[in-house]
Amino acid sequence: MGNTGVNALREPWNKGKIVGQKAPFKLKDIWALRVRFQMEHRVRELALLNPGIDSKLRGCDLVALKVRDVCHGDQVATRAIVLQHKTQPPVQFEITPATREALQAWIKQAGLKSDDFIFPSRLHDSPHLGTRQYARILGHWVVELGLDRADYGTHSMRRTKATLIYRRTKNLRAVQLLLGRSKLDYLPRRTMSRSCSML
Repeated sequence: MGNTGVNALREPWNKGKIVGQKAPFKLKDIWALRVRFQMEHRVRELALLNPGIDSKLRGCDLVALKVRDVCHGDQVATRAIVLQHKTQPPVQFEITPATREALQAWIKQAGLKSDDFIFPSRLHDSPHLGTRQYARILGHWVVELGLDRADYGTHSMRRTKATLIYRRTKNLRAVQLLLGRSKLDYLPRRTMSRSCSML
């Protein structure tokens, strides 16, 4: 009986929220964030933003990256292979020069070693940045850009580069492989075309 009152007062998690596919970021928004982070010396956030775009990883995989996943010795590699937690197939991605530079600067500033998580949590009960923490950080970025938080989420990061690649190639199979997807119906043609217009 005691729980009935609590459950009656509990609101649905999505009440008043717009749910569904999140929009990819426009290139101008990504560059605006990069310039802001560089000018304000926000090294950690730049190191989080750039691989988030490059890797096309889900948030849970991005925050769990270790230094050894992206480094060969003391240098950031040009490519990395990561095993996805959700679907298991490994995903290979390019680490662009700007991302290598951002990661190198953060790893050096934070004094991280090979077995360390790239984004250690500032909370004592978590070894690395949590997906909710990541979502909150990204939410602040969206607000800084003057965008509506309801339209964007961590999946926006994953979709941004994939959408750009589709816009250039019109190749759904290539996007599927880049995202490590086993089904093409994840990115229906009409959805990708609509997303591309947003870049």
